[in-house]
Amino acid sequence: MARKTTYRKTYARKPAGRSFLSKLIRFVVYSFLIVLFIGAIYHYRAGLAYYLGFKSDKTLDENEVDKHLSDVRNIRVLENHKGKVVGFDVSEFQGKVDWEEVEILDEKYPVQFVFIRATAGNDYVDRQFKRNWEGAKENKIMRGAYHYYRPNENSIEQANLFIKTVKLQKGDLPPVLDIEKLPKNQPLDSLKKGLKRWLTKVEKHYQVRPIIYSGERYYSDFLKEEFSEYLFWIANYNFYREKIEDDWLFWQFTEKASLPGIKHRVDVNIYNGDLEQLQFITVE
Repeated sequence: MARKTTYRKTYARKPAGRSFLSKLIRFVVYSFLIVLFIGAIYHYRAGLAYYLGFKSDKTLDENEVDKHLSDVRNIRVLENHKGKVVGFDVSEFQGKVDWEEVEILDEKYPVQFVFIRATAGNDYVDRQFKRNWEGAKENKIMRGAYHYYRPNENSIEQANLFIKTVKLQKGDLPPVLDIEKLPKNQPLDSLKKGLKRWLTKVEKHYQVRPIIYSGERYYSDFLKEEFSEYLFWIANYNFYREKIEDDWLFWQFTEKASLPGIKHRVDVNIYNGDLEQLQFITVE
């Protein structure tokens, strides 16, 4: 009977140098993440302290803490722009605004202007526009109206709807064209022609040049060069951006702020100047 031959498995040992290198890499990576976390906490310490109650008399439950932590960056941004004017914007999506309560953001920052959605496309009037438009005026908040532009609808019809809906008065902000989408069934050149037709017709009617609202990427890629004669209101919510660009008229830096008198979260904006400069661009 043949004897069964057995084979002993052998495992190659990792070189000591390679094992040490792996540990060193893990140590460096973990250390970097810890330092990054501590750095973020330190960077946003003012906002964290405010919302966790260390610098105020607020007592927050778990839900409130979770809600307000998203605003930590907002405090940082607002602190970076002392002397500039703070405002907000609303539409029907914020529900019915209690305009008598709208005054101070986070118990510290007065809101002094508001942009109100008036129309969208060639056939839609915001359900809360009239109420918001009158409410802002009655409560002495500088107001402006904006139109949400639909790329696949006739630009002149859209301009006519806005003109029919919005009656600007002395002291109001210039009209705003909100463009965020690309067209589905037309080239980009056609979109730009439509935007220019809207802007031209609205400017001719109100005798004031409109402002263009868009996201920063959209602005950089499609609008910055060909619409350089216009002033821009730019949306950018990225955590790493904490200061307004020199060539932005307004900066919408968050869509998640809480404001007395408004049940739902609201967009907050910074004007790139002081109150006197903001009054200078209003309708005469």
